[in-house]
Amino acid sequence: MKEKILVVDDEKVILQLTSMILRNKGFEVVTADSGRDGLEVLEREPVPLVLLDYMMPVMDGMTALKQIRERFPATYVIMFTGKGSEEIAVELMKAGASDYVLKPFNNQDLLDRIENVLRIRRIELHNEELRAEIKRWNQELEQRVAEKSAELERAQMEIIQAEKLAAFGHLSAGMAHEIRNPLNSISLFAQILQSGLSDNSDLREYPEKIIKEVDRIDAILRKLLNASKRPHVDLQGVNLAEEVQRALDLFEAQIRMQGVRVTTELADPPPIEADAHEIAQVFNNLIVNALYEMPQGGCLRISLRHDEQFIHVDLSDSGGGIPKENLYRVFDPFFTTKDRGTGLGLSVVLRIIKGYGGRINVESEIGQGTTFHIQLPVSAP
Repeated sequence: MKEKILVVDDEKVILQLTSMILRNKGFEVVTADSGRDGLEVLEREPVPLVLLDYMMPVMDGMTALKQIRERFPATYVIMFTGKGSEEIAVELMKAGASDYVLKPFNNQDLLDRIENVLRIRRIELHNEELRAEIKRWNQELEQRVAEKSAELERAQMEIIQAEKLAAFGHLSAGMAHEIRNPLNSISLFAQILQSGLSDNSDLREYPEKIIKEVDRIDAILRKLLNASKRPHVDLQGVNLAEEVQRALDLFEAQIRMQGVRVTTELADPPPIEADAHEIAQVFNNLIVNALYEMPQGGCLRISLRHDEQFIHVDLSDSGGGIPKENLYRVFDPFFTTKDRGTGLGLSVVLRIIKGYGGRINVESEIGQGTTFHIQLPVSAP
């Protein structure tokens, strides 16, 4: 059976004659004796081709043609007309008719025109499918290029971060050694001064302040060394989900005071060989940063999942976000936008994650918050 054809004409003789010719050639035929009835047929079932009379009562052929082309764009139309005016023909073609046939028509001429229009329809619909497929291919290609570009950018930033960390390690180790020598002398002299002053001396508070500031500098030096050089570690089986919960318990009072809502999705991952103190540092530093971004409340989200190779941790806040120009500087030593702090927290996090063969990256949008993605191998370190 060939394509279905709808014949719309108010003359029953034309309907009967046309139907007989088309059925003899293997077409399936449905009929309607008005434009309105023809539209109702098309509402019920798809029809590839309509033979439509130009002159009909109630709804003329031109009106019906325009509605068919607007509402059923996959349906093509051949117009029957008893008027041979070229102006009428041009008007019909502009309105969307694929062809027109003059009454009275030649049977073979009608069939040839029908076959031609149906062939054009098949080609155009096939071309439309090809265009849609090409569009899907282009979208998929663009997505894959964007994904690969993002992967390359992340890989490049990881290389840069590793190089910075290595250079920072060499520099900080030398600096710490050189700075600690005069610090020890300053502390010693301050203690001597303090012991030589009476308890009620107005000057006694100054040596105390000097010693306190020396201790503060020494603490910064220790952080500097922790950020650049891996200290002695005590490896044992560490459950990341338990460490996340311990970190949240540690900050429970601050979370409650700031009105931060916490949501967690913590799968039960296999334990990894790690130093529990280092893993605690990772989550503590990230949660501190997240809470700093939400002083008036917000949402802290932590999810943990795993597959055969990796454990994935995502930690998100709903804070103000990180400007794009700062996004890849957040792991740099001493880089901070906080009023207080050394800017070494995330450098420590990076050093620890790298030490276990893992990866960490950050995504952020201004006004939309920040997410840190951590990936640790199940067999770490």
